[in-house]
Amino acid sequence: MYVGLAMLKHVPTITSDTLVIKADRMMEEHKLWILLVVENGLLKGYVAKEDIRAALPSGATTFSKHELNYLLSKMTVQKLVRKDMPIVHPETDIEEAAKIMHDLNLAGLAVVDKKNILKGYISHRSMLAVLIEEMGLDLGGQRITIQAEDRKGLMAEISKFFFELGINILSTSIFYRAQQRLLVFRIQTDDLEEIHKKLTLQGYSIVGPEYFAKEWDEKYA
Repeated sequence: MYVGLAMLKHVPTITSDTLVIKADRMMEEHKLWILLVVENGLLKGYVAKEDIRAALPSGATTFSKHELNYLLSKMTVQKLVRKDMPIVHPETDIEEAAKIMHDLNLAGLAVVDKKNILKGYISHRSMLAVLIEEMGLDLGGQRITIQAEDRKGLMAEISKFFFELGINILSTSIFYRAQQRLLVFRIQTDDLEEIHKKLTLQGYSIVGPEYFAKEWDEKYA
């Protein structure tokens, strides 16, 4: 999956000439923590919610109502624009974008092309939608998790097992735990218990929540 296939294509933007009070209203209306600053299609940076709020006069201001209205009618976001926003491209792998967001604790990333023209925005919600899609949740079926030693050909071996039983694999995912793999399959079957038995007879270890209960109980006790 690529960022360009999961990004939001229509996001609110402003220019450096946008009034601070308008930017604040836009953030409240759209429940945003940043606003992208775009001019002639090019991404120039962003303004953060905390900077907008800090720039607005507080309730303890000594300005008269007339002075305050005049000030707000002139105050733009120009001096609040941050230039250090990480970006990704439409062809960036979605997992790479997720790692950037995780490592930098970001709620989202601007998506631009090679000429820095804004193409969209990838958000936490976008990432969760991709996770749901890749795990095949909306496809129905049954979920089965196999724990096995990390070795060559393991995925092909188990896929062949399902094929020979005439079972359709809806989605697959792999997670690593030390020297072990957790292979998560979503399959079309009406008898998951029977599949468990056949996999166990083949020497595979089927695991569920109860297998890990002790681990998370110890961690959060």
